[in-house]
Formats: sequence, structure tokens, C-alpha cells
Amino acid sequence: MKNKLLLTEDVYGLGRSGDIVSAKPGYVRNFLIPQRKAVFAGEHSIRLQEKLREERAKQAAVDMKEAEAFAAKLLGKVITTTVKVDQQGHMYGSVAAADISKMLKEQLEVILEKRNVVLSHGIKTLGVHEVTLKLKEGVPAVVTLQIKGEGVVEKPPVEAEAADLEEAPQESEEAPQEEE
Repeated sequence: MKNKLLLTEDVYGLGRSGDIVSAKPGYVRNFLIPQRKAVFAGEHSIRLQEKLREERAKQAAVDMKEAEAFAAKLLGKVITTTVKVDQQGHMYGSVAAADISKMLKEQLEVILEKRNVVLSHGIKTLGVHEVTLKLKEGVPAVVTLQIKGEGVVEKPPVEAEAADLEEAPQESEEAPQEEE
């Protein structure tokens, strides 16, 4: 049997402040009530619900502004990691949301939980990847993740372009000879 509760705070995965929700008795007894995150819904809670919804609306506006400013601050930031790779350059594992959360804390001093990192699955390839973060009030932010292989020597972009330019004239010289 589930209990009807009025949330006094936002509870991840259950609801927002001012919502009337139902939860399993053990969760209510062991977490929500002792932590003062909810009260039992009754006649007296209707006035409290309106007050909580008004406070929540005000807090949502403040959180939205802060999150948008924070997203603008993160725009263009790059985090890097070095992973173990085999001889062909394939990663042994993957970079998961928890790893990205840890890198954000260490490199950019940004504290986000792994649930704020939006990844459908772990990243399993070397290179540069765009990672989407979900901030307060659902505001998205984007951070660039650069994954390097341990012991892999990468060509700088200038040398790679020069090598491509050297190969291109050789191919074009061979083509007219074949046509004659």
C-alpha cells in the first residue's frame, strides 16, 4: 500500500516541491519523513501546498538564470583524459558518465553528479566528443571531451595537412599519364 505525501523539497525521481505523490511505505518511513522532504497529505496540507508551489516557482526562476549563466561559462571548455589502448588503437574500456563527472570536478572544478551527464552509453572511441550536461531546470550545457590513447603518438594538425597535400599532387600526376 502506498502513502499520499506532500513533498516539501524536490526529490530526484519522485517529484518537485508542492507535488502530491505516493511512495512505498519503507521509502516514506526511512527516508522522506526523517529527512523532512515530505509530510503526509491531508486537509491541512492544501494551504501548505499552495505556499510550496509559489516558493518553487520563485526558486525555479532563480535556478534558471543561474543555470543559463553557468552553461555560458562552460561553453568552449575542454576536458581531457588518457586511456589505455591496444596496438590497433582501440580502447580497453569506455568513458562513462561517472568518469566525466570526476573529470569535470578535477579539471574545471565543476561539481556535477553523474546523472547530470547525458550519455546513452559509454564513449568507446578516441578523439574529440561533445558531451551534453543537464543543469538545473533542464538547461543544457555542452563540454568538449578529448580522449587520448596512452602511448599513441598523434600527428599535429599542421603535419597531417602537409602530408595530405604531398600525396595529392602525386595522384594527379599519375592520372594524366594513364589517360595518354
